[in-house]
Amino acid sequence: MTASLYDPRHCKLGEGPLWHPERQQFFWFDITGQRLLSRDGDTPLEWHFAENVSAAAWTGRDTLLIASETRLFNFNLTTGASDTVAALEADNPGTRSNDGRADPQGGFWIGTMGKSGEADAGAIYRYYRGELRQLYAPITVSNSICFAPDGSRAYYADTAAGQIMTQPLDAQGWPKGTPDIFIDMRVDRLKPDGSVTDAAGNLWNAQWGASRVAQYSPTGALLQTIAFPARHTSCPAFGGTDLTTLFCTTAQQGIAPEILAAEPGNGQTFAAETDTTGTPEPQVIL
Repeated sequence: MTASLYDPRHCKLGEGPLWHPERQQFFWFDITGQRLLSRDGDTPLEWHFAENVSAAAWTGRDTLLIASETRLFNFNLTTGASDTVAALEADNPGTRSNDGRADPQGGFWIGTMGKSGEADAGAIYRYYRGELRQLYAPITVSNSICFAPDGSRAYYADTAAGQIMTQPLDAQGWPKGTPDIFIDMRVDRLKPDGSVTDAAGNLWNAQWGASRVAQYSPTGALLQTIAFPARHTSCPAFGGTDLTTLFCTTAQQGIAPEILAAEPGNGQTFAAETDTTGTPEPQVIL
């Protein structure tokens, strides 16, 4: 499988890819660029915000639940109107949102982190039917949030710890029991970033600094890797009409200007056709 360029715009910190199943449209974020990006055919689309924005889930055909550095808000793609759903560490100017994804029960998990990656500055939360509850803290760099297709377990990572964790969930999607290590990447010195699962329950993980997305079986066995022409792959998502296209955001963060000039793929967004089918992203219940 080979990756091709999906969108040439450069993101300082590309993240939060989302295929909207009702609109059949792909969205993603440039966190520190404070913008949401998409396409209408060959036409690039952008929405700009006054603060960092990082992840989203769909709440309706024309609305997204967006996580920013201070709140979760319902955003209308047509009118640009936004309504605050919940405050998110709004009293802490040193943190911002990072990785997030909807769960099969209709909730939304979102992680935070220090704006300069400060140790133990962040946490992971879940929003569900009006309640925002902290699940894990402290977290340095929240990432890899995704779910088994049947909603029986969640996955998440603190990139700084080098491990992807797995957490059993109850019928309403809340953690039950204690998390276990799903994949320990410390031996290979890999840094787990964003993840997504496919319909078979395999986990696809973007690995910061490794120029790749790796596919792991439900038991944690490495199945394959896909190379991308960017140093910092940040988050994958399945999309396309048959959900077989693997999109991947990338970042320019921490890369020297001379390298960026020589390697234009850094910060761009890519797509690879796979032999795997993803699952439609769940609708968040507000």
